Amino acid sequence: MHARHDFSDTVPAETLAQEDGLNDIAKLSSQLGFEIADVAGFLDDLETKAETQKTNLNALKQGATKVVESNGRMMQTVSEVSDAVTQMITSVEHSAQSVRSGSQSTTEMAEWVNDLSGRTEAVTDAVTAMRSDNAQISSIASQVNILAINAKIEAARAGAAGRGFAVVAEAINELALRTQTAAEQISGNINTLADWIEGLQTQSFEVAATAKTVLEQSQDTDRALADIETHMQQVASRNTEIGSEAQSVQGTVEAFQTDIGAIGASVDETSTGIHATHERVEQLISVSEQLVQGTVALGGRSSDGKFIDHVIASAQEISERFSQAVAEGAISRDDLFDRKYKPIGGTDPQQLMAKFTPLTDRLLPEILEKALDLDPRVVFSAAVDTNGYLPTHNKKFSHPPSADPVWNMANCRNRRIFDDRVGLKAGRSTGAFLLQVYRRDMGGGEFVLMKDLSAPIKVEGRHWGGLRLAYKIQ
Repeated sequence: MHARHDFSDTVPAETLAQEDGLNDIAKLSSQLGFEIADVAGFLDDLETKAETQKTNLNALKQGATKVVESNGRMMQTVSEVSDAVTQMITSVEHSAQSVRSGSQSTTEMAEWVNDLSGRTEAVTDAVTAMRSDNAQISSIASQVNILAINAKIEAARAGAAGRGFAVVAEAINELALRTQTAAEQISGNINTLADWIEGLQTQSFEVAATAKTVLEQSQDTDRALADIETHMQQVASRNTEIGSEAQSVQGTVEAFQTDIGAIGASVDETSTGIHATHERVEQLISVSEQLVQGTVALGGRSSDGKFIDHVIASAQEISERFSQAVAEGAISRDDLFDRKYKPIGGTDPQQLMAKFTPLTDRLLPEILEKALDLDPRVVFSAAVDTNGYLPTHNKKFSHPPSADPVWNMANCRNRRIFDDRVGLKAGRSTGAFLLQVYRRDMGGGEFVLMKDLSAPIKVEGRHWGGLRLAYKIQ
């Protein structure tokens, strides 16, 4: 590096002017990098939000499609329900008509049974009268029989003169006996008929009661069917309204779906434009970094000068310590360049171990902590390999992980891979130094605009990674 001389009397004015110009260019380049990085950060956030909007719009579009499909199925279901309700109403009407017809038949049957019961009572009265008449006939037959016996006795007393009278008396006696026998048979038949009529009357009473119950139940059923018919009519009416509303919703959602498609296309176009702009801004950042490096290489100095000197010297010291460790057998060359990282369980964000991590824990803390005393603006100093893996960090960023991922994001930054643009460029740059401006993610949505200065670390000519020195922008 070239240091600026303060002895204007020994340095030509043209040289001083040229040096001042380089210093101004270096300063402006650094300021340009700062401004571009700030814009890049804004574009990065904007691009992230645009991608989120695209994702949300796609989800919304898919949801709208599902609503249209579901609404179509609902309309089909409403149509099927409407058909089923119509059929059901027809069936209910037929059932109600059948019940009403059955009720009429039951009413007629009940009236007939009640009339039969009345007729049975009349027959019972007639049978009672027949019993009374038959009893009188039986009584008369008995009396005639007694008279016939008396006549036969008197005819016997009269002798020959009474023989004709005896024949008559004998005929009357025989008739009385036959009348008595007939009266007894009639009495038996009347009793049988009376018993049958009494049973018939009892059954007719029971059937009449049953018919009355059936009639009442059929009337209840008729009322229930009438209510069902009314409710089904209401269901049919509401179903028609649902179908109409579903048709309206279908049209609205289809129009909404079209609008979503138009918005999605607009967001896609905007996102593509933002992405392209972001890439161009990234190129501008690279150009500003090259300007800073070019002006410094030509002898220009800026406020970054002491940081550049420090990081180059410290990277060289780390290179020498790594080479010495390999030479002394403290670690093999292959293990020093190990890239098969093993996850550490129970860590969030994920922490990892490499075969060289124990070595960096022994060799680097002294160098890394010394960088924090260089300037109050220095935030951290850490070495990363070509994949952005950071094995050993400053003590203040190497706390044991907790259960809070947000806290871990800011305080447990060792044993992690930082494969963002800045981290990868710092680990893979082979120039004398690399000055980058970036927004550091501190976790919980907090970002800090910083400069990241790095220099390559090499072991026996092989590029291992780089030493990063990050400091705040004034």
